Amino acid sequence: MPDQRSTLRAQRRADTQRTIQAQAIRLFSERGYDATTVQDVAEAAGVSPMTLYRHFPTKEDLVLFDQHGQLFAERIAAAPAAQPLVRRIGDALIESAATLTGGSQREFLLARLRLMISTPALRAKHLDNQYALQQAIVAAVRDDATDTDPDVAFHVQAAASACLAAMHTAVMRWAEDDGRSELPELIAKAFTAAFGDDTVNAHPGAR
Repeated sequence: MPDQRSTLRAQRRADTQRTIQAQAIRLFSERGYDATTVQDVAEAAGVSPMTLYRHFPTKEDLVLFDQHGQLFAERIAAAPAAQPLVRRIGDALIESAATLTGGSQREFLLARLRLMISTPALRAKHLDNQYALQQAIVAAVRDDATDTDPDVAFHVQAAASACLAAMHTAVMRWAEDDGRSELPELIAKAFTAAFGDDTVNAHPGAR
């Protein structure tokens, strides 16, 4: 029973976060980020400002918060360890992008990206998210060598940073194109441009 209660609490928390963030993105897109207050978002989501702040400590978090890093980390951790690191990361990014843009989240993701691009405060805070994702990559591929050999750890961090830079270029192109292109395909092209042919495996939608 304790595990079931914990699962239900986590589900309710995730549902509340999704509701609040969906209303925040809608209002920011309609009225502008600076013109919309946290109080406005709380009222639209049907929660108190105190509840909102428990889930999103800052206004920027209402846009930047996501749990996609966990999905990505799970995919890269499941990839064969014998594969080159860049391929493991690239394949995980492409597969995650296909999942995230294949359904109803597509327009939501585009709206978030447009806000991040057009709002200076969000662009600056986005760097924190990139660092957090880099650390998720390092954690996903961590082994005894990574933990004990500084050169190996440096190699992983450098590869993760380079891969995220390629992904960022693809994501920005996707947003500028209003989502008319397929994000997995753009990520594959960015990896090919940055690291050479045959860097990533062939995926549906990423030809």
